[in-house]
Amino acid sequence: MIHRKTSAVISRLPSSATRLFVLDTNVLMHDPTCLFHFEEHDLYIPMAILEELDNNKKGMSEVSRNARQASRFLDELINHSEGKIADGIALALHGDKTATGRVFLQTEAITGELPARLASGKVDNQILSVVRHLQDTHPGREVILVSKDINMRIKAHALGLSAEDYFNDKVLEDTDLLYSGTRELPTDFWDQHGRDMESWQQAGQTFYRVQGPLCSKLLVNEFVYLEGDRPFYAQVKEANGKTAVLQTLRDYAQQRHNVWGIIARNREQIFALNALMNPQIDFVTLLGQAGTGKTLLTLAAGLMQTLEHKVYTEIIMTRVTVPVGEDIGFLPGTEEEKMNPWMGALEDNLDVLNKTDDEAGEWGRAATRDLIRSRIKVKSLNFMRGRTFIHKYLIIDEAQNLTPKQMKTLITRAGPGTKVVCLGNIAQIDTPYLTEGSSGLTYVVDRMKGWAHSGHVTLMRGERSRLADHAAEAL
Repeated sequence: MIHRKTSAVISRLPSSATRLFVLDTNVLMHDPTCLFHFEEHDLYIPMAILEELDNNKKGMSEVSRNARQASRFLDELINHSEGKIADGIALALHGDKTATGRVFLQTEAITGELPARLASGKVDNQILSVVRHLQDTHPGREVILVSKDINMRIKAHALGLSAEDYFNDKVLEDTDLLYSGTRELPTDFWDQHGRDMESWQQAGQTFYRVQGPLCSKLLVNEFVYLEGDRPFYAQVKEANGKTAVLQTLRDYAQQRHNVWGIIARNREQIFALNALMNPQIDFVTLLGQAGTGKTLLTLAAGLMQTLEHKVYTEIIMTRVTVPVGEDIGFLPGTEEEKMNPWMGALEDNLDVLNKTDDEAGEWGRAATRDLIRSRIKVKSLNFMRGRTFIHKYLIIDEAQNLTPKQMKTLITRAGPGTKVVCLGNIAQIDTPYLTEGSSGLTYVVDRMKGWAHSGHVTLMRGERSRLADHAAEAL
C-alpha cells in the first residue's frame, strides 16, 4: 500500500520517482499525523484546506480537536523552516525521520481547467482544480488526491485524475483476515503432534504439552477444537516455537457449570465463557452479529464474579451514543438517567438473567433485581478521561463505533484488578469515516492477540430466535 508507515528512507529520491499527494481536509481531520505517514513522498496542501481547518477548529468534538492539531503541526513545520514556503518544507523537521519528503503549501492563485458545470465556488471543486493544475505543471510526476470522501474520489476519477483513500488508519485491508480467536485442529492433529506428548492435571483441568508443525502458528489464549465422537476443546496456554501447552476448558454447556443460570448453547459460547470467567484474562473482546449472545454472556459472567465470587466490586457499562435514525434531542435527568434509553440491551438481558432463578418467587426476584441494579453503573463515554477503575468489571458495548484513539482512552482507564470486555459487530458501524478495517474494535482485536492476559472470540451462531437468525441471513 502506498502511504503506509514503514522503515525510514534516509536518502532523498529524485522528484520524478517520488509522488505528490494532495491532501483533502477530511484526511487531516481524521488523522492529523497523516502528514508524517507518506515516507519519501511529497505533500501538497491547497489554501482551501486551511480555510476548512479554520472553519472546523471550534468545539470539543474529535473532529475539532484533530483540526486544531493539524494546524499546530503545520505551524510547527513553518516555524522551523529556513527557506521559502514555495520551495517546500522538510517533514523531517518535526523529528519524524521516516518522513523524508516535503510539504508544499499553495502560495499562488490556481485556476485549473474544470468542466463549466462544476461550481467553482465549491471547496471540493477548488481542490480538484489544484490537482488538475499540478498534473499539468508536473507532467513527469504522479500527482494523487488522497480523500476519505468517496464522492470526491469518484469525481476525480471522472475527470481523469488519480485519487485514493487514506490507508494508514486501516488495521486490515480485508476483515475476513481478522483474528477469530478460534482454530479448528486438523483431523490428524494427534498423529502429527502426539509423539512425546506430556500430560498432567492441575486444579481440575488437564494440560497437554505437544510438539509439531502447527505449534508455531498458535497464539497464546487462542481456543482450539477438534469435533468428533468425543469433541476436544482447549485453550493455548503457552506457544514456544514447535512446542505448545494446551489446557482443556470447563464445559459451560452443562447445567452444573451454569453461569448465573445461563448455559452455553454452542461451541463459541463455551469459549467466550471460559475467557470471561478466567480471572487471569484482563481483556476480552467478543465479536458477532445480533443475537449471538455477546451481552447476555458478558453480564452473566459479570454478575457471577461480582455478586457470588466477589472478584469485582461492581459492573460498569458504557457505550457510544450513536442513534440509528434521527436523534430525538436532549434528554432530561442525571448522567445515568440520560444513558438509560441507550441501555435497552442491558435491561432486556437483565430480565432474562432475573428469570433464571425459578425457586426465588416473585418477591425474591424483585429483591435480586434491586441488588443487581445497585451493582451495575451506567456511565457516559464523555466523562471517562482521567478516571481509574479499580476492581471493576467494565463492559464497552457497541465498541465498533469507537475510533482506535477512543478505544485506547477507555482501556487505559483500567486499574488493578479490573477486567475490560469489548462487545460489538463490525458489520454495524454507524460512525462516519469509520470502516470495518479502521474501527477501534478491529484495532484492539489485532493488536492484543497473543497477549497472555487477553482473549478474543468471534461468535458465529445466533441464538436469539429462529426469526432473528433467518432475518440476519436473508435480509
